[in-house]
Amino acid sequence: MTDKELSKFSIRTDLALEAKEYASRTLGDQIPGINMQTSEDGGIKVTTIAVETEEGARSIGKQIGNYVTIEVPELRNKDSELQDRVATKLAGVFEQFLEKIGISKSDKALVIGLGNWNVTADALGPIVVENIMVTRHYFELMPDKVNSGYRQVSAVAPGVLGTTGIETSEIVQGVVEKSKPDFVIAVDALASQSLERVNTTIQIADTGIHPGSGIGNKRKGLDLSTLGVPVIAIGVPTVVYASTIVNSTLELLVEHFKSQTSNTDKIFGLLEGLTESERLQLVREVLSPMGQDLLVTPKEIDQFIEDIANIIASGLNASLHEAIDADNVSAYTH
Repeated sequence: MTDKELSKFSIRTDLALEAKEYASRTLGDQIPGINMQTSEDGGIKVTTIAVETEEGARSIGKQIGNYVTIEVPELRNKDSELQDRVATKLAGVFEQFLEKIGISKSDKALVIGLGNWNVTADALGPIVVENIMVTRHYFELMPDKVNSGYRQVSAVAPGVLGTTGIETSEIVQGVVEKSKPDFVIAVDALASQSLERVNTTIQIADTGIHPGSGIGNKRKGLDLSTLGVPVIAIGVPTVVYASTIVNSTLELLVEHFKSQTSNTDKIFGLLEGLTESERLQLVREVLSPMGQDLLVTPKEIDQFIEDIANIIASGLNASLHEAIDADNVSAYTH
C-alpha cells in the first residue's frame, strides 16, 4: 500500500464516485484498475465505475466490483415529471445491471429494506419495501393464476439491532435460508461527502452492503460470502458528517478570499497550507470535545425520503417484472 492510497486519508463516504473523485485529486484522473464512464440525459447523470483490480480497489478504498451512480440535483425541486423520469431511468439502468452480472429474468428476488423506520433519515429501506410488488406468495399458492411477465419477488424489513436485539445479518441469513432466493437486493441509507448529493443520488453496487457502515457502525456484511447468493446494494445518501460541512465551508472561504486578494496568508495563516485530509482531521479534533462528529440531514428529509423511496420502489418494480412498462413508470406508488 502506497502513501498515496485512499486508506491513508480521512474520507467518509459510501459513494464510490466520491471516493474516485477524492483519489483523483492525488493520483490523477487515470487510476490503474479503475474504469469510469459517464453519460447525461435531461438532467439525469449516470456514472459507471468498474473496480477491476486489487490496486484499483486500494486506490479508492472500495471493493472490486461494479458501481453505478445516478445523480439528479433537481430532485430537490419536487418536480413530479422529473421523478417519473428518474424512476424510468433507474428501471432501465437496473435491468441492464442485472443482465451484466448474470441475473436472468426468471431468477427469484428478495428485497431487504435495511434501516430504522423510527428514524426518518434511516427509513429509506423500510419505505421502499412497503412499495415493492411482492409476488412470491402467488407463485407458492396459485402458480397457475400468475400471468407471464412476473418473477418471484419477496421483501422484508428486518429492523435494526437496537430494536430487535438480533444482528440484521442473522435475520437476513435465516430468511434467505428458508425462502431460497436467487439473488438479494439490499436497500439502505448512506453517508455522503457532499451536501449536494444528499437525497439526490442513487448508487447501485454488486459488492453487497454493510448495515450501519455509513454512520461508522461495524456490522457483519450482507454479500455473496455470507448469504451464498449475489447481493446487489442500492443506497441513497441521506446524511453528511458535520466535520465534512465545516471542512467544505473552510475550503469555500479560502477560495472566496483568493478571488479577492492574493495576500490570503494574513487571513488564514497555516490553515491555507494544510492539505484537505489534514484540514479535515483538524476539524474533527476541534469538534470531538463538543459531542463528537454529528451527522446532519436536511430539514426537508421527511418529504425527501418518501419521494426518493417511491422512485426506487417504482424503478425496481418495473425492472423486476417485465409486465410493467419500464418506459412509463410513475414514481408515486401509493
